Amino acid sequence: MNSEKLKTNSSPAFGLIGRALRFALYFSLFTLHFSLFTVSAQKNEHYNSPLYSPRKYDPTVTQASGLPDALKTIGIEQKLGAALPLDTELKDEDGKLVKLGSYFGTGRPVIVAFVYYECPMLCNQVLNGLTGSLKGIAFDTGKEFDVVAISFDAREFDKPGLAKNKKASYMERYGRPGTEKGWHFLTGTQESIDKVTSAAGFSYKWDEKSDQFAHAAGVMIATSDGTLSRYLYGIDYSPKDIKFGLMESTASRIGSPAEQLLLYCFHYDPASGKYGLAILNVVRLGGIATLIGMGAMGLVFWRRNKRKTVDSEQ
Repeated sequence: MNSEKLKTNSSPAFGLIGRALRFALYFSLFTLHFSLFTVSAQKNEHYNSPLYSPRKYDPTVTQASGLPDALKTIGIEQKLGAALPLDTELKDEDGKLVKLGSYFGTGRPVIVAFVYYECPMLCNQVLNGLTGSLKGIAFDTGKEFDVVAISFDAREFDKPGLAKNKKASYMERYGRPGTEKGWHFLTGTQESIDKVTSAAGFSYKWDEKSDQFAHAAGVMIATSDGTLSRYLYGIDYSPKDIKFGLMESTASRIGSPAEQLLLYCFHYDPASGKYGLAILNVVRLGGIATLIGMGAMGLVFWRRNKRKTVDSEQ
């Protein structure tokens, strides 16, 4: 009698568990198949898509763009994976000659901004936007990363006071005492400037009519060994993009486990210089969560059925 009762009570639970396990198996196989197919497609088409192609200036294009002449030959050519010339000699905000490489090799990524300190317009907006974004993340300069601003105006090489005042201004704006060693404002000779800007793909031009430099706006993120890894365009940088760029550009993997998991759900788009939602990775995480849920449900039903078995035997 007890045996028949046990069989009757347990069969629905075992049937439900069996269906759940079969569903989990089919779902995992489907997710794996879909992931492999999509990864293969992305591998073949990623860099052929206009969305992902780096923006490069093409001197062979002669069609009128409506831009002033001074703006037609300037811009930022992405050189992802290229190395900055770390042996380049520059001058710091204290007037001391330094090698660019002295700010690398620490294990921390470096945000590089090409500006000039007497710029009446755009450069201040670049630094303002960068500082505002850095205030929106928990990482601190000098601890998780460094910031190196390099003037591309050779006339400022003999005016170290400009760099010093600029650093003081942005340290006050940043508002995090003790992070001074993570901010660096440099100047250089024309030869040094050309060497660094060329390596980074940053082009600019002096405009006689406006009596200022014409240049693009953006910042770069380099790894600790000086390899360019991310380009962020414009003057308004999302704290999320800055944080993810720093996390991906460091070998020590800064960021909490939760932030690392969130980063997995986003991918870097070189064309826009931003991070977008990676649908495939979200699906993968959803599949993993589903399997965990199915496993937990199966365990609950198993324990419940085991308890009923013990009770019926008694």
